[in-house]
Formats: sequence, structure tokens, C-alpha cells
Amino acid sequence: MKKNTYLCGLKIESQVYMDNCSQEIDLLIETSWEVCNKIGGIYTVLSSKAKTLKDQFKDKLIFIGPDVWSEDNPSPFFTESRTLMRRWLANAHLPEGVDVRVGRWNIPGKPLAILVKFDGMYASKDEAYGRMWDLYGVDSLHAYGDYDEGCAFARAAAAVIESLVRNTATDPRKVVAHFDEWTTAMGLLTLRADMPEVATVFTTHATSIGRSICGNGKPLYDYLAGYDGDQMARELNMESKHSLEKAAAWNADCFTTVSDVTAAEAAQLLGKKPDVVTPNGFEPNFVPSRNKYNAARKAARSAMLRVAGALTGLDFDDDTFIIATSGRLEYRNKGLDMFLDAMGTLKNEEMPRRVLAFVMVPAWCAGSRGDLEHELMMGEHQRISDPVITHRLNNYADDPVNRRVHEIGFANDRAASVDLIYVPCYLNGTDGIFNMSYYGLLPGFDATVFASYYEPWGYTPLESIAFGVPTITTTLAGFGAWILEEWPGAGFGACGTDVVTRTDSNYTEAVKAIADDVRALVSADPTVTALYRKKAMEAAAMADWSKFIVFYDRTYCLALENRDSRTLK
Repeated sequence: MKKNTYLCGLKIESQVYMDNCSQEIDLLIETSWEVCNKIGGIYTVLSSKAKTLKDQFKDKLIFIGPDVWSEDNPSPFFTESRTLMRRWLANAHLPEGVDVRVGRWNIPGKPLAILVKFDGMYASKDEAYGRMWDLYGVDSLHAYGDYDEGCAFARAAAAVIESLVRNTATDPRKVVAHFDEWTTAMGLLTLRADMPEVATVFTTHATSIGRSICGNGKPLYDYLAGYDGDQMARELNMESKHSLEKAAAWNADCFTTVSDVTAAEAAQLLGKKPDVVTPNGFEPNFVPSRNKYNAARKAARSAMLRVAGALTGLDFDDDTFIIATSGRLEYRNKGLDMFLDAMGTLKNEEMPRRVLAFVMVPAWCAGSRGDLEHELMMGEHQRISDPVITHRLNNYADDPVNRRVHEIGFANDRAASVDLIYVPCYLNGTDGIFNMSYYGLLPGFDATVFASYYEPWGYTPLESIAFGVPTITTTLAGFGAWILEEWPGAGFGACGTDVVTRTDSNYTEAVKAIADDVRALVSADPTVTALYRKKAMEAAAMADWSKFIVFYDRTYCLALENRDSRTLK
């Protein structure tokens, strides 16, 4: 069977190597700081693709993550087992201060997981850093912050992988070790030096220096061709992370990124083009089935309209157009600025339907508002003070979203066509106000906006269309670039998604384009809206992991081939 594969953004015809490579691999080990440790988007990548990999590799698939948990704070994502891998545990012979727990990751597929305590690695860090300098030119001299922690875990993970290979009679030439992000890069380099027969893969989901450029408010894209990664690392005090990530990219048997957007970034800032682009797929197991979808949508809308009514003292019709943005509190990178300004553009216009906008972004939350809880409990609609926010903030005056909401003048008093509510908490079902998960609320939206500036992939818009909710994203998101490649021109009628052009210099134009899109969605008749929802779900199905896993199959094969090239000389 032939399928399309992406090499450095180029679509080529390539034989699917899945069957052959599966037979060649006795152990596929993936290491990440976010294994059984939900922090950000990498957790979603790993946990969603795990079931497809598990179906393919069975228990030849092992994930390694940091054991940052305790008896008082156990991981909700990990179930320890006293029986799994007992023979290896009895003969592991790990470095002093490195301990492991073996179990299952509590995600679809329930793959094997090893959590690693790495405290013992700090004692030898100076020796290890010196070795990394001698072998690979990694500059750890300027390290600060979480560098030592990431490297201690990575080195401990490498010791675990070496122990697994040596003490389970596994042929190292049939092992692929996959490392994600700079936090695991020193593990890859250590394994490359100590067990060169193992094939290695390194994935950067976002380059450390690219993220730093954006985080410091510098324009990334208009000047990308002129940036020198090493020089920028010196300017931004990022030498250690950057040099470590760069060394891993150059020394891995296969280097990958998650989108063409990040591939261009890596090529310029790391000086290394990815061998394969591995777009992030989607696992649809938590999307409501067709026979349950309408009930889920109705329950979600009821919850959001109820909260809005209790907060503002207003009545919201069932026909209210509900729109939202979500993600991490990265005000510029995630496009929260553009969403707020687009809603501000629309708030004083005449609209055919009432618009209720939500910003669902976890911030420095101090808990739910007692007065809002009381209104909800009593079932009353009495306007309460500051009716634009559902939870208390520890940094009320300094929170960028809260500050901008008030600068624009959202008052939620029926004087404007758009009401906007800030939900600055993690929606896990126990937030005190909605008491529903984000995924429980998602079916209730009529549209979403993710106006990303720096977004290597973009799970939030993909999740949105998977739930049948039309979405707006940008050309700077990896997902947006993929949409435009699959559906040139895109548009809600083609794939339930519109991709707005965003650059370093067109902020006003992009805000206007988003406002125009929202205006069109609000005005669309039910037949057109139903078509948009249908096209959204169809597009999401094209990003199912069962289709995207082919890129990982190619990755593993390339890693084995390149390993052979460097060792069989």
C-alpha cells in the first residue's frame, strides 16, 4: 500500500514500512517529561497516539517519564504494578539514587510506563556536563532554571534504557529510543555515546530559542531568515538549552518536528532540517457518539447560559451564539489578544443574534467566586459585581486577559451585542462554577477562535472541529498550515475551518478578518451551519492517528537505516 509521507514539508510517495519496521523493533521506548505528567500539549500528543502505537507494538512499547509524585500527591495518570517487568527490576542495577516504578499509563491503550526518580544524578552533573561538552559541544556553563532538572531526568532515563536493553537479553540493534524536547536531549546524547547500536529519534515540538524569541516580544517570522540561532541564544541567555537541543537534533538518527511551521523554524535556528514532519493526530474516543451528541450539546449550552445569567443578571435565549477561545495563558502566542480585540470590534455592532464569548484559559486562579456560587445555588439572576469573570485571581490587576477585558469596556449589561466572560481556571469538572470538563462544554459552542502567533501544531482547533464546532485559526499555526495544504483556500464550507493570514505586521487586518468570520457565522442560517459542522467533523477524521501514524512508521525506519549507516562501516 502507498501513502503520502512528508519529508521536510514535501509530500512524496513512500512505501508504508509499518509491517517491516514492527518486525525489526523489539523495544520502542519514548521518553518525555510529560509522560504521566500533564503539563501541556506534549501530553496530548503522546497520550493520544499511544493507543495506535500500542495496537501496533503491544508491550514492546514503553513510555518513560519523571517520577515527580509522592504518597501525598500521587499521579492520577499512573497505576503501579508489582508484577510487570519483575525480572528486569530484579536485575536493573541502576545508578545510585535512581529508582523506578513500573505500571500502566491510564490512557486509551494503557501502555507500559516507567516513572524514574532521578535525584541521584545531580551529584555527577559536573562530570556529565563536561563529557557533553567534550563529545558534542553542549554548553552547560550558562545553565539556569530547569536545565539541571531536565538533564538529571534525561540522563537517568538513558540509564534505564541501557539497563532495559542489557538486562532483558534484547538486541540493541532492535531498539528505537525516542526523545521529546530539550528536556530529554541529554538522555539521547548519553545513549548515543554509551550504546550506539540503539537507534535514536529526537522530536522538537517547539524550538527553545524560537519560543524565547516570541516570549521576549521579538518578531519571529518577518525576520526569521536573518536570525542566527546561536547568536540569539547568547542575546537571550539561552545558550545551554539551545546548544543541547541543537546537538540532539544533529546527532539523532532521525530528527522530527510536528509541522511545516516548526520545520522552517528548526532549519533556520538549529541549522538542521527535520528528516520527517510528524503532524499531531487526534484520538476521537472522547468525542460524544452520534446518538449522544445532541444531548451533550444541550447540556453544555444549558450550563454556560446558566452561568452567564447568574453572573450578569441577564436572560440568554437558547438561540444565543456561543463562541470561545481556550488554551494556555500565553497572551500573544495563543492569540488571546486578537480574540479579545475581534470581540471588541463586534460588541457595538448590530448583530442578528446575541453573542456570548468565553475566554477559557487557566490563570493564577484563587478559587471560584463565592457570590457566583451562591447565585447558582439559589437559581437567581441578580447581577453581581464585576460580571465578566467567574473565578478569583491572585493577580487581578496584572492578569493580561482581565486587564484587556476591562480596557475594551466589556460590561455585560445588554448595552452591547457581545457579552464576554473570562473563565481563568482549569476546567476539570470540579472548578466550583461549571463543574464540567472543557470537553464536556466544547460541544455547546457555535464557533471557536484560536488566533495563534506561535503554535507549532494546535490541538485546540483540531479538537474543536472533531466536536463539530467550526473554528478559526491562523497561518502561523501548524494545524492551520496543514489545513491549507489539504484544502487549499480552506473555508468553513470546505473543512469547517477558516485560516486567517497572520504575520508580524498585519495585526489590524487579522483582527478584522476574524471579526468578519464571526459576523458571517452568526448570520448563517441553520442549513449552512449544519453543513459547516458536518465538514468540520469530516476534516477532523482526516487527522485521526490511524492515518497520521504512518509518519512515525517512517521515522522509526529512517532511524534504523541511519543507525546502520553510522555503525556498519
